Amino acid sequence: MTESPSPPPAAAVAPAPTVAHLEAKAAGLLLLMALLLLGAIGYVLYARGAFEATQRLVLVADDSEGVVVGMDLTFSGFPIGRVRRIELGGDGNARILIDVPRKDAHWLRSSSVFTLVRGLVGNTNLRAYSGVLTDPLLPDNAERRVLAGDATAEIPKLMGDARALVQNLNALVAPDAALAGSLANLQAATERLKGPRGALGLLLGNDAEAAKLALTVDRANALLARIDTLTRHVDTLAVKADAQVFGTQGLMPEARNAVLQLGGLLSEARNTLKRVDGVLAEAQAIASNTRSATTDLGALRAEVEASLRKVQQLVDEVNRKWPFARDTELRLP
Repeated sequence: MTESPSPPPAAAVAPAPTVAHLEAKAAGLLLLMALLLLGAIGYVLYARGAFEATQRLVLVADDSEGVVVGMDLTFSGFPIGRVRRIELGGDGNARILIDVPRKDAHWLRSSSVFTLVRGLVGNTNLRAYSGVLTDPLLPDNAERRVLAGDATAEIPKLMGDARALVQNLNALVAPDAALAGSLANLQAATERLKGPRGALGLLLGNDAEAAKLALTVDRANALLARIDTLTRHVDTLAVKADAQVFGTQGLMPEARNAVLQLGGLLSEARNTLKRVDGVLAEAQAIASNTRSATTDLGALRAEVEASLRKVQQLVDEVNRKWPFARDTELRLP
């Protein structure tokens, strides 16, 4: 038998290389990771304002439903504070503790108003409103009552109002409702408007009264036409009277000429009377020449009487042509 060859001897295993200071390096790596973790935590805390100077604001509400820790307090849409804690007060009200950074605290004044709004859709919001920015600043640890506005609280009232509105509409459009009667009356009025008398028959109620009114209107139109004709006749008469009285051949120009003539005659009579006065003066001065003075006086008197007769005739002529005069007596001085 042939002997099998013996296996070759196993190769010797080489030892693993050793790393110098392995434990120190591992400890340094763990320390670096811890530092990085602490730095990240510190950065997060710094970013969230953990190291920023703040002042405390306490908002008191009936309930804190919807309010969570970390919620922002906004002013004009910008966050100026953060909710740090929510607690229940001794009076049963919810106390919302908010930290406001010092750099943003100047937006809050003593007259500021705070609201808690719960919307139908969306989160609950805390808002601050400062109407007068010249008021004193809000002090630290100030407590303010928050005004709550819950849109969902109005839903039952809105539903009740909507139900009442629907019931009123149903009652309004019912067949025996007043609206149906009004519509029927309106339709009847429209049909009457289409009738022969139109709106007149609708206003008076029947066609007989409308016919009477139409007859009255026709008579009134005829009367107005007659009045118009009479007015034109009166205008014509007035024009003629004006021409006869104030025209060039009318009464007034003739009366004016007669007055002028009367004025001339009166002037002549006045001059004659002056001459009579002179003659009388001469008669008184010269008493010896009585016959000649008497002769002169007789002639003058005849002349005066002739003048007076002319004046009397002229006055009679004036009275005949000018019937408006009343005092026709002629007085001599």
